[in-house]
Amino acid sequence: MLRVLLSLMAGLALGLIAGLYVGWVQFPVEFVNSPASSLAERYKDDYIVMIAAGYLKDGDLGGAVERLRLLGIANIPAYVQEVTERYISNSRDSKDISILVGLAEGLGRLTPIMEPYRQLQPAGSAP
Repeated sequence: MLRVLLSLMAGLALGLIAGLYVGWVQFPVEFVNSPASSLAERYKDDYIVMIAAGYLKDGDLGGAVERLRLLGIANIPAYVQEVTERYISNSRDSKDISILVGLAEGLGRLTPIMEPYRQLQPAGSAP
């Protein structure tokens, strides 16, 4: 019984080592030129916050829209509004919310739920 158990453990250990070697060293996953539209929603949201912060610094709405087109979104103003309202509903960071509200306002998508965060605009913002 002991010999069977030791053989089983040795086989499992060798299989685990071989699997890790093949998966991580020999044939690792490589993502080359993956489109921004393939990002998970969480990372798309982070990207939108970064674009909104850039917009508040330079005031270039056209540039912000062009950068957001990389996400493959059909209606950018509606999507920015949706993300902003989701951030508000989920009680995310108020600084991120105010940055998103600035971009939504620039896109003409300011809603009543965004009004309180409009007054929190960071100092030095363009709009």
